[in-house]
Amino acid sequence: MVDLDDAIVARLESHGERFEILLDPAAMDQIKQGKEVDLGKYLAVEDVFKDARKGTRPAEAMIKEVFGTDDIVAIAKHIIEKGEVQMTAEQRKELLEAKRRQIITYIAANAINPQTKLPHPPTRIEIALEEGKFHVDPFKPFDKEVEEAMKVLRPLLPIRFEKSRIAIKLKGEDYGRCIEEMNKYGLVDREEWTADGSWIGTMEIPAGLITELTDKLKNRTHGSASVKLMGA
Repeated sequence: MVDLDDAIVARLESHGERFEILLDPAAMDQIKQGKEVDLGKYLAVEDVFKDARKGTRPAEAMIKEVFGTDDIVAIAKHIIEKGEVQMTAEQRKELLEAKRRQIITYIAANAINPQTKLPHPPTRIEIALEEGKFHVDPFKPFDKEVEEAMKVLRPLLPIRFEKSRIAIKLKGEDYGRCIEEMNKYGLVDREEWTADGSWIGTMEIPAGLITELTDKLKNRTHGSASVKLMGA
């Protein structure tokens, strides 16, 4: 449970009353992305207040009238979704930076330069976003933020999202130590064992991750793994 000094206030005004909860700021980005979050773990105090800092509470009847329940988790979710969230400047800065890094990492992993078929380095994406004056909204859904970032990037870089099909060949003895790594990147949709005991599989992964996966498989197999782009 978050320390009270670090908690942020989420507030909703309704029926002429104010309703507040004290919340761990770490929950906010996940909630605004529509992810399922166990709010019980992120509440600094499992209660709803009229003024959280003073500790005053609204009447029980008013809570029931506005929210239709006395379940604090359901109430907290309603306040977060329909109300507003107060943050310190430092909390907001940390949230913005974390989300900015998340956006850059996602684009670097999933997008390529269509001219070279290679991913753009994260630093190049970061510089282009700064040049295009891209501003992160801490509470906008993540997929919408990525769309906005791509709109900024396209006039500045040759870039597009693309998935590629690859074929992987491993020695039979290397399969066990590699399959878990492959599953982190996508689903192996076809596989077979050859007469010489080798394993061959195909899968679709973000084009920007092919080099990364290849390097990891070669590292685990002392260079014997083979990764080829299908249709190239």
